[in-house]
Amino acid sequence: MDCIFCAIANKEIPSQIVFENDNLVAFRDLNPQAPVHILVVPKMHISSMNEITSENSHITAEIFEVINKIAEKENIKDSGYRVISNCGEDGCQSVKHLHFHLIGGKKLSETLS
Repeated sequence: MDCIFCAIANKEIPSQIVFENDNLVAFRDLNPQAPVHILVVPKMHISSMNEITSENSHITAEIFEVINKIAEKENIKDSGYRVISNCGEDGCQSVKHLHFHLIGGKKLSETLS
């Protein structure tokens, strides 16, 4: 499998990691859309939200717990932030590995177009 996020999780590709535990890795986006733009990724390869099942849904719950901690650490918890996960071609999912964008640090646009 040739998955860039799996390679980052396995430390085969360097990245600016801001959080890591046994199940997840979070790192700064190489093309940030805001002052804070962090990707939160499960280490287990899950291709998209369409593959979340009762067997792996605990990973998604953990992702949102970690997003809360990272938002506090990055000083955007009180001012606000956006969490985005693209799914499938029409959703513009560019990497076929479940991931969540944590975006903040400035007033964000009300539209996503």
